[in-house]
Amino acid sequence: MAGFQDMVAQASAALRTWLADFSSIWLLIQFAVLLVTGGIGALAGAVIRRRVDITSLSMGWPPMLKLLARAFLDCVGTIVFIVLALAARTVMLSLTWPSQSYLVGVAISLATAWVVIALVAGLIRNQFIHRVVAFAAWTFAALDILGVRHAVRDALDSYAVVLGGLRLSALIVIKGTVLLLITLWIANAISDFVERRLRSATDLTPSVQVLIGKVSRILLIALAVMVVLSSVGIDLSALAFFSGAIGVGIGFGLQKIVSNFVSGIILLADKSIKPGDVITIGDQVGWVTNMGARYTSVDTRDGREILVPNEDFVTQQVINWSYSNYRMMLKSTFGVSYDSDPHRVREIAVAAALRVPRVLKDPAPVCYFEEFGDSSLNFSLRYWISDPDNGIITVRAPVMLALWDTFKEEGIEIPYPVRDVRITQKAAPPAKGSKQQPD
Repeated sequence: MAGFQDMVAQASAALRTWLADFSSIWLLIQFAVLLVTGGIGALAGAVIRRRVDITSLSMGWPPMLKLLARAFLDCVGTIVFIVLALAARTVMLSLTWPSQSYLVGVAISLATAWVVIALVAGLIRNQFIHRVVAFAAWTFAALDILGVRHAVRDALDSYAVVLGGLRLSALIVIKGTVLLLITLWIANAISDFVERRLRSATDLTPSVQVLIGKVSRILLIALAVMVVLSSVGIDLSALAFFSGAIGVGIGFGLQKIVSNFVSGIILLADKSIKPGDVITIGDQVGWVTNMGARYTSVDTRDGREILVPNEDFVTQQVINWSYSNYRMMLKSTFGVSYDSDPHRVREIAVAAALRVPRVLKDPAPVCYFEEFGDSSLNFSLRYWISDPDNGIITVRAPVMLALWDTFKEEGIEIPYPVRDVRITQKAAPPAKGSKQQPD
């Protein structure tokens, strides 16, 4: 409570000083200077932002330079205010004592700190992190400029609770939250950079790239948390009780999450599933697009993206069409009339499949005569492709069209069932009340 009382005493003294100086003409002059320079700066900033197209002006610039230029344009009004207020304070210092322009000097310092912080924080792409960093940094700078930083720090540190051997104060919570957000942003930025470099490494398989990227992200986040805890003065040994509680929670409530996480590490390590694979799980066929810590994203190419838990890939049967190679066999069935020569139909079907560009010539397509149907001779045409990630229906449809065109050219009919419909007329019953005459 002593820190809070000191802060209140300093604020009261500053307020009494301002009230004592309120009758001074120089205080009114300072307010007028700030009002005029602030209005001119706001008007000039609005005009400049309206006339400058930063998008077309920064076209072709590096991304960081674009962000810096946009942040500078947003602060141009404040910069104009600083220049005008600095010129006015220079004139006031030449006419009177420095204490008579103290308020203008404080405003210039606060505005300068805001511009510098805005330019630096403008390089952060994440808007939430950008606002948190800008607000925290400017608050710290403002308290230091006003000379109450130590009093505020002591006041926040006076409000604390003790949990076991751990003392948590309002100051530690605020510092820890701000530092945690900053360090997590830095860790994610570094891990994103590492993942981009890994994707450009052609000598690493996709599964190894994802594995290294995920492990590096986890290590960086863990390091960021440890750095924050150490920087705010929290002894890691004091968290033994909480770590035990977390272990119990993982054992009961987070069992599935941990299972999916471990399963994801196993999948990346044994390379059974990797990005780009064509898989069948259950009755769903799709392409693996992304492997996360908890789930794997499977694109079905029909506008849906299925998020499959990693545990399902370990505990269930999964068909990986591209596990050892990317060649995939497709099957198309059809039937022809009994008047057709089955030997000729097989030759024509193979030739029709070879007319489709994506069908492989080695191994060559094969057509099998499967059965005598009710009204047709049934065949199955089997052919191979080497790029299933480009789609399956985009091969089956051209093959079926090629079969149709070839059968039309060769005069081979595709039958359809013929059914006899017999209509029998039943004699109408005699009218009510009429007598039926015997034959």
